[in-house]
Amino acid sequence: MRIPMAVYLTRARAGVALAGLLVALAGCSVPGPGEAPDGIHDPQEATNRRIHAFNKSLTGGAGQGGGVIAAIPQPVKAGVTNFADTASLPQTVANQILQGRLLRASRNTLRFTVNATLGLAGLFDVASPLGLPEDESDFGETLYVWGLPEGAYMELPVLGPSTERDAVGRFVDLFTDPLYYLLPSPDRYYGTGARVAAKVIKLDDYGDQIDALMNDSADSYAQLRLIWLQNRRFELGDDRAGGEDYIDPEALDTEGF
Repeated sequence: MRIPMAVYLTRARAGVALAGLLVALAGCSVPGPGEAPDGIHDPQEATNRRIHAFNKSLTGGAGQGGGVIAAIPQPVKAGVTNFADTASLPQTVANQILQGRLLRASRNTLRFTVNATLGLAGLFDVASPLGLPEDESDFGETLYVWGLPEGAYMELPVLGPSTERDAVGRFVDLFTDPLYYLLPSPDRYYGTGARVAAKVIKLDDYGDQIDALMNDSADSYAQLRLIWLQNRRFELGDDRAGGEDYIDPEALDTEGF
């Protein structure tokens, strides 16, 4: 156990150090006073729009149904998403400790313990009815708590909308999953596979909304950028950046946008 933990700490420190360098570079793109009055800083819009066009081609017809995901029974999909949530909890706890949110970290530790045992390795969400609801976090949120600026808006290939701060957070999260270092191969890859599958399931569940956003709006790039930024800021509680103007994507009327 000591060797994997030592490796984990070494890789985690390396990831955080690299994050510091990348965030320092990203800080150069932070707008000055009055340069982004609408709350959107997008200096690489031309490049982002090209990536958006590529991503749009990948998500075409997401809500047409009849696919493999739509044919999977709902209990199976629920089991996959529950397992993915349970597998992500150790990393969430690590981030919440770094954020100084020890109460939330303690609750998630208890949630992990309950679902990993009583929930049959996380296939069932037993913890939520017991007052331990899902509570996600990532290193992008950790950077926000540490006071790092949001930076410029980005659209990443395949991964979709992000900011410079969140892009750095995604990169660091690749190196700071405790289960990856504590579990033997191939068990260490099950959580990653489940998280990918859960994202695909969620994409299918929101297929109609995605189709409306991507295909029925006059400018899907601008609308996706607005919705994603406001939703992310709302998640972080970043009222300074416009999080109080959160828009519910499911309640959005895309007609005539």
